[in-house]
Amino acid sequence: MTRDSDAIGRPASPIAEDDNVLPFAVDALDLRGRLVRLGPAAHSILTHYDYPPPVARLLGEAAALAALLGSLLEAHGRFQLQTRSDGPVDMLVVDCDAPGRLRGFARFDASRITAGATQGALLGHGHLALTVERPGDAARYQGVVALEGDSLTEAAHRYFRQSEQIPSFVKLAVAESVTPAGRSWRVGGLLLQYLPTTPRRPRDLDPGDAPEAAAGEEPEDDAWIEGLSLASTTQDHELVDPKLSGERLLYSLFHERGVMVFPQTPLVEACRCSTERVADLLRSFPPEDRRDMVGDDGKIGVTCEFCRTHRVFDPADFD
Repeated sequence: MTRDSDAIGRPASPIAEDDNVLPFAVDALDLRGRLVRLGPAAHSILTHYDYPPPVARLLGEAAALAALLGSLLEAHGRFQLQTRSDGPVDMLVVDCDAPGRLRGFARFDASRITAGATQGALLGHGHLALTVERPGDAARYQGVVALEGDSLTEAAHRYFRQSEQIPSFVKLAVAESVTPAGRSWRVGGLLLQYLPTTPRRPRDLDPGDAPEAAAGEEPEDDAWIEGLSLASTTQDHELVDPKLSGERLLYSLFHERGVMVFPQTPLVEACRCSTERVADLLRSFPPEDRRDMVGDDGKIGVTCEFCRTHRVFDPADFD
């Protein structure tokens, strides 16, 4: 999170901007958060393939969630969101390379997708994995949470409860905008977290000899209850409205308590594939495996799953 000293008191900007993550803080309630708005970047990701609308919406939400969480890496590192499940959409992958490069794709079985299918029905049962890699650090940090026939938002909330143990709220929205210029996808997301600077106060009563189950969950702090109540009033259309600036949206939610915004991080849809990377990958295969890749035209063709760029190689270049 950017230092508080970088925030400057000023009126909320009326100018709506796409493809960025806007960090913010509500110090009176010990809240920190991120707001993501995706326009052209989301449209590019969602139109590389002819996704059915329910699949495109699901991938759009995954892109928003990955952008929110990946932006926490600040300037360095790689964040990946991936699902593997038994539903019609059996895999989602979204990569976020800090500070702001996104790419993603969905694998699906069109024959199993029915009209009006919920996210839970599309995903089915499996797992959601969130992976962080940092340059110079050999370790990979991964959190895994079960997909139990519910939405990405519900799975994200379960992840924060079980893995991060930070009171968190996530809201995601996807819409298709129709203008005289054509149709385009828009994506938005809000992440709010309760990060008090002082330890949480102890419970008033010790459960004593009562069974552990009888003790119940620790009560939530009033500050978090208030922040959660305010954030929960966010409407889907507000997250994707091209005429509503992120600053004005945050001001409408938290102005009574005072909200600060920090420098935003631009986002672009950008694949990390390249001719050199693919050639290096082909060189890593044994010669007999490369021979099996040769097509009827005598060439090796490779198509990137993310951006669908098709590259053609001469097998002789690897002898």
